Amino acid sequence: MSASTIPTIDLSAWRAGDRQGRERHAMVVDQALERAGFLLVTGHGVHPDLPAAIRTAARTFFHQPTDAKLPFLAEAGQYGWSGPGAVATGRAEGLVTPPDLVETWSAAPGPYDATAERSDPGLLPKAWPSQPPALRPLLARYVRSMRALADELLELLAAALRRPLDFFTRHTTRPDWTLTLNWYPAITTTGAPRPGQFRVGPHTDFGTITVLDRQPGKGGLQIHTEDNGWQDAPYDPRALTVNIGDLMARWTGDRWRSGRHRVLAPPADAPSEELMSLVYFYDCDPHTVVESLPAPIGRVSHPAVTARSYVRSKVAEIALR
Repeated sequence: MSASTIPTIDLSAWRAGDRQGRERHAMVVDQALERAGFLLVTGHGVHPDLPAAIRTAARTFFHQPTDAKLPFLAEAGQYGWSGPGAVATGRAEGLVTPPDLVETWSAAPGPYDATAERSDPGLLPKAWPSQPPALRPLLARYVRSMRALADELLELLAAALRRPLDFFTRHTTRPDWTLTLNWYPAITTTGAPRPGQFRVGPHTDFGTITVLDRQPGKGGLQIHTEDNGWQDAPYDPRALTVNIGDLMARWTGDRWRSGRHRVLAPPADAPSEELMSLVYFYDCDPHTVVESLPAPIGRVSHPAVTARSYVRSKVAEIALR
């Protein structure tokens, strides 16, 4: 995909830019989100050692026998480990596909403690594996970085719509978010994929923005646009991949496109390839009522929805158990 379709935005240049420079960044973002719903971002401030350490710890967990992981099984609507066969993401688009070839560990903010006035709530799930012991503290560090980055990205998006910088962040005082570690096992573990089976089926995300730290591979991320169909997503080891979801597309009155994507099945010609993605799904305060911006910014007026109930209804569509 060309850099004009999915550009790279240097957030350090955005922060340091004068008014004209920031307006140029905002215009590029607006055009990219109209075309594909995706960006690459550098200058994000996340040191590469942190996601590398998370992957090392998480592989220790995922590579354990199933019996060792079962105590951390996520029940419906909860957080923790989800094994093979838990989701078929293509169902969100009405597609009938086999289950996704992925295992996940998911974390989310714990209940807000108003008495302690904690701005950084504890992590769910309540039970974490003792092996590896580093997983929880590493993820706690990572979500602090992601929360700050997501709010900065929402300010950039507000500027791209020529709205006040706090247009979105005024709704992220105590936001919903989920951090999901997607482990894509090698074909030697999963066996040959069934017809129409993916590591993650074709879909758009459900919330406002997603921040993705990913690894390249033959069975990797693809992005769909009307002009080019399915193509491999561009990769830059310095960059994070950012896309908007359905809630943000509705908010903009479909000015912007919810980024459609999929993760290919494990490749037969690279049987040992396994990949891991760190996926931070950012929404907003649970009771935020999302209404489409009117013309000339918005192009379609969607019925108003409540943020948490909308996202949860979409998540329920893809769950197989």
